[in-house]
This record gives sequence, C-alpha cells and structure tokens, in this order.
Amino acid sequence: MQRTLSHCLVALSIAGLSATAHSATTLRMAHFWPGASGINQDIFEVWAKTVEEESGGDLRVQNFPSGTLAKADDIYEAVVNGIADIGLTAQGYTAGRFPLSQIVELPGVSDNALQGACILQTLYDDGHLDEEYADTRPLFMFTTGPGYIHTIDTDVQTPADLEGLRIRRPTAVAGDILENMGANPVGMPAPDIYTSMQRGVIDGLSFPWEGLKGFRINELVEYHTQVPFYSLIFVATMSQRSYDRLSPEQQAVIDANSGMKWAEKAGEVFHRLDREGKQEAEDAEHTIRVVDAPLEHPDWQKPLQDGIDNYLAGLEERGLDQAREVYEAALEARESCAANQG
Repeated sequence: MQRTLSHCLVALSIAGLSATAHSATTLRMAHFWPGASGINQDIFEVWAKTVEEESGGDLRVQNFPSGTLAKADDIYEAVVNGIADIGLTAQGYTAGRFPLSQIVELPGVSDNALQGACILQTLYDDGHLDEEYADTRPLFMFTTGPGYIHTIDTDVQTPADLEGLRIRRPTAVAGDILENMGANPVGMPAPDIYTSMQRGVIDGLSFPWEGLKGFRINELVEYHTQVPFYSLIFVATMSQRSYDRLSPEQQAVIDANSGMKWAEKAGEVFHRLDREGKQEAEDAEHTIRVVDAPLEHPDWQKPLQDGIDNYLAGLEERGLDQAREVYEAALEARESCAANQG
C-alpha cells in the first residue's frame, strides 16, 4: 500500500512538472540591432523582461539580435512565415510593402524620435495603415530621429556638394531625394555600413545620430550636415499564429505591452541616443553643419519639397488615392504629438 502511494505521488509530481513546463511559452524575437546597442538593451530586452515578469514566467522571450535568426531585410517575412514569433524591423527594408506607413519618413513630418513614434502609432491606431499589416499582428511602432548626411572626407554645405558621392540610402524614399541632388544612392542593411565604409564602397550615408553611435560609424566619418532627409520607421510585430496559440492570460500580457505606451518608450530611447550620438561626434571634434528650417532654406527647400511631392504622386499613380489624406493626417498628428510632449 505504501509503495503504491509513493508511486502515485511520484506520478502526480511528474504530471505537475509537465503541466508547469507546458504552460511556459518561449517566443523567438528577431531583429538586426547589435546585442550591445542601446536599442537592444533599453527597448527590446526591457520589453522581453516586462512580458516575462507580468506573465509570471508563463511567457519567455528568446532574443536574437544582429540578424542571427533572420537577416535585416527578411525579418518581416520571417514573422509572416512563423520563423520568428516576433520581429522588429524597418519597413523600408521591404521595398514597396508599406508605402503609406513610409509617409512618416518624409522630410518635415517629425522633428525627433519622440514625435515620430507618436505620429506613426497614431496613424496605425486611427486605422490609416491597417491593410499594410494584415498578415501580422503589430505590437508597437516607432521611428528614429531625422536622418542627416554624414561623410568620410567631404564637407557637404549645399546639395551640389553631394554630386557623385556614393551615399548609403536607408529607404527608396530617401534614395530618390539623394539621387535628385546628384548623389549615387547605395542600398544596404545597416549592419553592412561599417565594413562598406572601411572598404571604400560608399563615401557617406544618410543616418540619424543614434545610428552613428549604435553602429560605430562615428569612428569613420568626419563631416556631418544636419539637414533632415527622412526619419526611418520601424515596427515591432508578432506572428498572428503565434499570438493565437497563446492562452487568454498570455495574450492579455502581450496586449498590455503593445500600442502607444511602448511606442513612446522606444521614442524616448531613440531620442536619448540621438543626443549621445551627436555628443560623440562633438567630442571627436568633427565638423557639424546645421541647416535651420531646411524646407524654407534657399538651397535645400526645393529638392526636399520635390521629394515629398514626388513620393505622394507616385503613390497616387499606384492607385493609393488616400496618400495625401494620410500625409495630412500625419501633419495633424505632428501637431498633437508635439503638444503632448509639452
């Protein structure tokens, strides 16, 4: 009798352990930022830890930085196909897939990462971008601060100074503007920039200050021209199938860590790192040119405005008749987001 009771207790213990193990779900999270970067440590690792804590350990997040689970331009598709449960990527890495979202990248839409994140998340929350993300479940959206021009050995003071320079472009939107100014845009994922500059493949890049710090580009460039070409947009999104497999309690934790709250948290981190990236260049005594009010500047206004008009016209030619409506909604959100920042 005692032996039978012992066997029952062992069986119950094993069953209990099995049930506990079964309730814990591991989510694979893929992105392209370096593991040591502030973006990874201060946004994604914090998000993962928050989800794990609020789920009481029922959810665990396995982080794959530096493109180790999926390359930068394959991350969104990896989420669609279930290779990654969660992906964090730039919409511009998937050319033509998020044309309305990329309106937020246009010059003059946002002045900093805090405002940009608020604008992009507002457009999504208001339903302007629903169709572009129908194949995944977006968690939150965010942006860099404005991307400026940074070069190895060319002091860019006017658009004419870009003539013939090979400049890494982050997106097709920024690339078109650069090309119209006489530069030769070169497309490549952010992790490839450092070695490309070392090898002389490119002469410079269009990048936010944060990226110069995170990808160590300040080590290679000497000149900076602070005229905004774009603000790169990002999405943190989840496989719908992965979400559907979660328990209602687990889904509630994911839902509680989605939306504007985390868009703003990400914006705050990018904004801080922008300041640090610029300070790093100042400490190195680099040459920094600041172009005030570029959309009103006699040298820069026309090419920047042409870039805006050409992009919106291109969307309308593709049948996206709501393009200018979304642009106007972005400008309205710009004002409300600026007001909310105090």
